[in-house]
Amino acid sequence: MIQWPKQNDVLGTVNRGNPAESGLCTLCRADCQGKCETWMSSIVGRKLLYPRDFGVVTAGSSNTTHIGISYNSLRIMGYNYGASGLTNGLSNSADDCIFPNVNLETEFGSEVKTKVRVPIMTGALGSTFIAAKYWDSFSIGAALVGIPIVVGENVVGIDKEAVIENGRIIKAPELDRRIQTYLKYYDGYGAIIVQMNVEDTRNGVAEYVIEKYGDKVILELKWGQGAKDIGGEIQVTDLDYAIFLKNRGYVVDPDPTIPEVQEAFKSGALKSFARHSRLGYTDLNSYEQIRENFMKAIEYLRGLGYKRITLKTGSYGMEALAMAIKLATDAKLDLLTVDGSGGGTGMSPWNMMETWGVPSILLHAKAYEYASLLAARGYKVVDMAFAGGLAREDHIFKALALGAPYVKLVCMGRALMIPGFVGSNIEGVLHPERRAKVNGNWDSLPKTVAEIGTKAEEIFAGYYDVQKKVGAEEMKNIPYGAIAFWTFADKLAAGLQQLMAGARKFSLNQISRNDIASANRETEAETGIPFITDIQDEFARKILLS
Repeated sequence: MIQWPKQNDVLGTVNRGNPAESGLCTLCRADCQGKCETWMSSIVGRKLLYPRDFGVVTAGSSNTTHIGISYNSLRIMGYNYGASGLTNGLSNSADDCIFPNVNLETEFGSEVKTKVRVPIMTGALGSTFIAAKYWDSFSIGAALVGIPIVVGENVVGIDKEAVIENGRIIKAPELDRRIQTYLKYYDGYGAIIVQMNVEDTRNGVAEYVIEKYGDKVILELKWGQGAKDIGGEIQVTDLDYAIFLKNRGYVVDPDPTIPEVQEAFKSGALKSFARHSRLGYTDLNSYEQIRENFMKAIEYLRGLGYKRITLKTGSYGMEALAMAIKLATDAKLDLLTVDGSGGGTGMSPWNMMETWGVPSILLHAKAYEYASLLAARGYKVVDMAFAGGLAREDHIFKALALGAPYVKLVCMGRALMIPGFVGSNIEGVLHPERRAKVNGNWDSLPKTVAEIGTKAEEIFAGYYDVQKKVGAEEMKNIPYGAIAFWTFADKLAAGLQQLMAGARKFSLNQISRNDIASANRETEAETGIPFITDIQDEFARKILLS
């Protein structure tokens, strides 16, 4: 196993725990006082693109020896002439070809196009309590930036206030809260996506959402995710709540209705219960059966009135990947999210997470290969998003390039949650009366924040950008977590613009597989991306021999 460094001296960042390839800690805490790269970027924004202590330092990279097959073993290519994809009347003058003029807007969809300002989207923020606690920060931040956010599975099913009668939702206050919070600040860019698993289907989530919100909401079917090979889980520490979930139809482990289990809980030997979702398609045994079932489900949802439907699949094997791409294409779905192993979660069996499934880069490379097979046969391949352990602007560029031209977005889970944690903790300190409401975890500003500032206007680099967008009066209603979200997204956007300008690509649709290179032969063999010194070698030799 490769050990990633805990400290980046150039950026002045440090991981609290053990770092993953993404740069996030393998265990990311809502109460963390810093200061990994993503955590710091949520405060100082695009300043984190550059080495610290300008004027007294020089900096040099040590990341030039690449071992194994991962996104880190792809390198981004730069070019020394030309410019493509210039928009808005820009010329190829050096005065126009500057990185702030790179256009990051994208869109996805089959019949109805969904516009997005920055090519990222959140992962599914579902029934884990951390998603509920920080939803205002996540959703308002995503709406202000103009990117899609996904309401994950089981939100209605675990809501004690939800009323479900005869398989039909009568009342769903938590789901309503999540949808309405996003829509309040939605301005035509981005989308609110509601995910549906086996239990959600049984509970009538699709019927409830379409009747109440119509085409304002995109519906997502879920086959799986990159963090686990079974249905979603949460952990509960209340016996009565565990029994409630059991009675609502969930698998609860251990079974809270068993007398011995109740005695163990009351004595303190048992302190929590795990609630599990069910596996899909257990009654089906072939691609033909899955196809028939899937197409009927899509037909039913279209009949309800859904104009936009997406699908998320996990890091299963190649057959499942091919099924997802083919069925999503045939059904004219609007987006397929391919989530590889290395993806994050709020709750998963740890050793399952460590050892199951196909690592992201391998799954994504195959997704491109299979999509190309369909395209060669004349199919209009479904738009895709790649997910699984992606957190930085270079990850965005590499994933878009690896999957070009089919990939329109990069799905980020844990990375886009960190700003919500950071901002909420700061808000809870600066406004103690709000601490409980925003779920702040700090009693005072840690040194990592206090050395930057002691007021929101000093701390968040994106504060006045958000204020410009919403107005000074509305600013008092914006959670600090949403301001941090904007600040982090701005850093990602600026970094991506810089990488694209270096590749001479001034629009997202110009990014191609020619813009990345494999840094070792193993990566070349598995991804189909040529080895770095083979790229343009033929042209180089022509120049030398001319």
